[in-house]
Amino acid sequence: MPQGLRERKKQRTREQIVEAAMGLFAERGYQATTIADIATAADVAPRTFFAHFPSKEAVVFHTADRDLGGLASALRDRPPGETAFDALRGWIDTMFDGWIAEADDAVLRKQLCRQDEGLANFQGGMLARIHELLLHAIADDLDEPQDALRPRLVAAAAMAALTSLESAFDEQGGQRAPVTKAESLAVLDDAMLFLRGGIDALQNR
Repeated sequence: MPQGLRERKKQRTREQIVEAAMGLFAERGYQATTIADIATAADVAPRTFFAHFPSKEAVVFHTADRDLGGLASALRDRPPGETAFDALRGWIDTMFDGWIAEADDAVLRKQLCRQDEGLANFQGGMLARIHELLLHAIADDLDEPQDALRPRLVAAAAMAALTSLESAFDEQGGQRAPVTKAESLAVLDDAMLFLRGGIDALQNR
């Protein structure tokens, strides 16, 4: 089987698993849905499920590896003179349309995390990984160790700024808020402007 065809088949199977899992989670709830249920609904064997996902939690956060890998690359591969915040803003701009297209899953993910402590902890681990990536890049910008106070304070502010994006996925009466990309990014740009100013001030001290 040609490599391209093999990869497309794997991707279709992964998408089937995600679609089946998220549908069952919405219908039955997270705890009431087993991996065997997901495999049956996706018309695959349980071993095929595990070939694509290491756990049930990983299906809920099925875009995590893509998103975290993209952010890591954006921060790692930024050209000289580009700040961590410029790289972060560029990555968000690139990813935003895809996130909007996946917003129904994002709304369901929020609901599931509110209902299940294990999922909330899984999400906390993802946020910790984002924080670590930003802290490393910000420390490089400031030419300071990662455990120094200033990089840690700026990274904490950056994590707070990222929560402004949640307005794109807020629920209003069970529906997503009709927010546009331009509106969401305008809010984020205000936060990025503040953060860039802070970095500039610290670098010039």
